[in-house]
Amino acid sequence: MKVVKSTCGLCFAGCGVRIYIKDGKPIKIEGNPESPVNRGIVCEKAMASFELLYHPERLRHPLMRTGRRGGGNWKRIHWDEAIGIVGERLISIKDKWGAEAVAFIHGAAKGLQDTYLKRFANVFGSPNVAPQGHVCFLPRKFGSVTTFGYYPCADYDYPPSCIVVWGSNKAKIAEYHKTLEAQKKGARLIVIDPRMTELSKRASEWVRLRPGSDCALALGMIHVIIHESLYDKAFVEKWTIGFDELKMHVKTYTPERVEKIAWVDRELIRNIARIYATTRPACIQMGNAFEHTINSFQTVRAISILKGLTGNLSVPGGEIFRKPLPIPERYAPELSLDHMLPLEKKTLRLGVAHQFPLLNQYAHPPSVIKAMREGLPYPVRMAYIQGANPLLTYPDAQEVYKAFTGLEFLSVAELFMTPTAALADIVLPSASYLEFDSIVNPPYYPVAQIQQKVAQVDECWSDFKILNKLSKKIGMEAYFWEDEIAFLDLILKPAGMDFDQFRERVFLSGQASCHHYEEKGFNTRSGKVEFFSTPLQELGLDPLPTYCELRESALGDPELTKEYPLTLTSWKSEYYRHSGQRQIQPLRNRHPEPIAYIHPHTAVDLGIHEGDWVWIATKRGRIRQKAVLSDAMDPRVVGVDYAWWFPEKGPGDLYGWRESNINLITNQGPPYAAELGTPNLRGMLCKIDKDTGDA
Repeated sequence: MKVVKSTCGLCFAGCGVRIYIKDGKPIKIEGNPESPVNRGIVCEKAMASFELLYHPERLRHPLMRTGRRGGGNWKRIHWDEAIGIVGERLISIKDKWGAEAVAFIHGAAKGLQDTYLKRFANVFGSPNVAPQGHVCFLPRKFGSVTTFGYYPCADYDYPPSCIVVWGSNKAKIAEYHKTLEAQKKGARLIVIDPRMTELSKRASEWVRLRPGSDCALALGMIHVIIHESLYDKAFVEKWTIGFDELKMHVKTYTPERVEKIAWVDRELIRNIARIYATTRPACIQMGNAFEHTINSFQTVRAISILKGLTGNLSVPGGEIFRKPLPIPERYAPELSLDHMLPLEKKTLRLGVAHQFPLLNQYAHPPSVIKAMREGLPYPVRMAYIQGANPLLTYPDAQEVYKAFTGLEFLSVAELFMTPTAALADIVLPSASYLEFDSIVNPPYYPVAQIQQKVAQVDECWSDFKILNKLSKKIGMEAYFWEDEIAFLDLILKPAGMDFDQFRERVFLSGQASCHHYEEKGFNTRSGKVEFFSTPLQELGLDPLPTYCELRESALGDPELTKEYPLTLTSWKSEYYRHSGQRQIQPLRNRHPEPIAYIHPHTAVDLGIHEGDWVWIATKRGRIRQKAVLSDAMDPRVVGVDYAWWFPEKGPGDLYGWRESNINLITNQGPPYAAELGTPNLRGMLCKIDKDTGDA
């Protein structure tokens, strides 16, 4: 039996795995204990990899729509014909309307295939590449880098004396186990989250804040730490700028004021601030939750300031700095060929009118949908979608549906037929992570790991291969390769190896460096941790983090509470990745239906019982989910499942995409975060009613 070392691609974590091959077929998967990412730990998604690989509903051949869009009628075609049709439409629309009339949308892959798509778009001449970074990771990355010049990793090995888990549920990945190991060694655990998680049950302090108020809470903690002189005075004096401005700025963020904003007792605010500031070294695990409001970037700025204020940067057990890998990162312009896009095309990037200065390399997804729907500032007539399901994952999903049904041409590369793919003219069968070679750079870890092909299902192609074939079809082959191996060899060249050699090496890891700033300072303009950011000020942005109340909230619009008295939040199930994998029975068995969490007192008042189906409504409409009663929820909050659709319902109504999809009741419109264009996806007002079966 052969053992192949690889990396799981079923979520963002990039866990190392070992795949056992017998008679040329993968038969077993387990965690790789040598991986610096997960140390042998894998979740249920990874264990269900083969169910996904060989699932009978996998897309296995290119399909062309017959009949009306969304009607569910398809004709199997050859790859040559499919590539020819997509290529012809790319060229014809470019020739008639300009390359900017084509939008390239990608989703959750977070890998080199996304880089490849951006490279394709840049060479093609379209500025409109639309990922989901404005609501996922980019606020964390840019907020950290703006403040102190790098994206930190928690140093569990030292270990920390205090761990703050903020807006993050790590229950199914390695950080959960690393956190528990540190806790066994004496680490104090604080969890900040509106809902109860596995870690909040184990925490010494669980802070159940109002959804969307994270920035105010962070500023309140800063107030306490400065007011009580709990900050690292030596570090602040030598290695930071803007302390006096920060001190003045947070004077108004008293625990008494923040209590009213965040629904957190003032003494608890003081307590967690004191614990974090005095129990060193400490680290903060930042999650995705607070990247879903207009305060996304500024929340990260405030949390980053907490890290610098307490001297926890680049110290053992704290927010560790790792030296860069000896290969280009996947955002590197030499890989994506950003210089190939003419300046006059960059000025046409959708969303540029909003002047989101930190989103200047990508199109703003709500602006892309607006251009499709309204033709403003110009029409988008074609979309190429790679590994994304915007009908479930974009806000204001009804508008997304109208946008896609109004396109002249839509092509989707996917593993399964999804509600979005079902609207396409051409559907291309994409390969799973088990079916192509790659290098995996998890966005949250300073490591590169091997991904190796161990299977081939019918005519499924990697996104690399699809784009290579398309590039040849439309005359762009000079900027691409025959296959992905040549591309991977190029990436590994600075490390002095090729991909075949990397198969033996398996991973590259960034070396930890403590007190790295003592040699050359922090990688900021001042060389210091920038509490007050002059670069942000020059961009017309808040130089100090400021909390903005959400427009559709109990504090932002008290009048609206008369009709919508509850506050909505949501989260992603640990058994799925965004809208994916609901066909996989072992995972579906663990989470079979969309769930709305409601406090029992709230439920009693509304006549709702455990297991009842309920309607959740905002100003934009309503959806239906199943009630689960939990006294861990704040009685004023409803927790709603994310990205639900029903593959078993078939294509007739696009797999029931309207029934339980939270993005039917979210809003893609302004206000947006000024830095990255983040809309408000949590913390808005809602109401719930029992589903009585009436229409």
